[in-house]
Amino acid sequence: MTDPAPNSRADQRRRTEQRILDAATRSFFDVGYERTTIRAVASAADVDAGLVMHYFGSKQALFRRVIDTAPVPEIDAEPGQAAEHILAGLAGRLAEEPVASLTILRSMLTNPEAAEAIGSAGQRYQANIAQAIPAEDAGLRAAVINAVLLGITVSRHLLKYDELADADPMQIIELLRPGLRSLAAGGDTTNNDDNNAKTEA
Repeated sequence: MTDPAPNSRADQRRRTEQRILDAATRSFFDVGYERTTIRAVASAADVDAGLVMHYFGSKQALFRRVIDTAPVPEIDAEPGQAAEHILAGLAGRLAEEPVASLTILRSMLTNPEAAEAIGSAGQRYQANIAQAIPAEDAGLRAAVINAVLLGITVSRHLLKYDELADADPMQIIELLRPGLRSLAAGGDTTNNDDNNAKTEA
């Protein structure tokens, strides 16, 4: 698809829409879903509130568009590298409190509309993880990994559980590494469990 001609009506629409999206992104990430208003987004984008509704239809649709256009981390699919790639990303989030991301997570925990939109982005990241896992149950393994990452992030930065909030990030990573490597490797854990049971017997 070719870009619209400069200063054409289509180009002006595209630039206005992008200005609204930029303003909405700043607001959603700064103050969250519930405190963001269409009027505030319109004011920041220097347009009429009716125009925001004309382009996007509702605050929920605008929020979903913001979330859908946010980049989703790619996962290295090289053998043995998927887990390390995932752990490296988590280490960064544990070391420095991701203020903007936490604002969005708070919205997810308190508002069903926000949770629905954020869930779709989570599914995209989960799908990237699944593609890097060489197993028939890659989808389930990816879901478990994604749940662990989300749980640790929320528990450390939002719930601020003492042990987790105060722990050195690399200590957490080292504790997680064996489990994540096992999940991402895609081996047959059922057979391993059977063999271990026979050995103990």
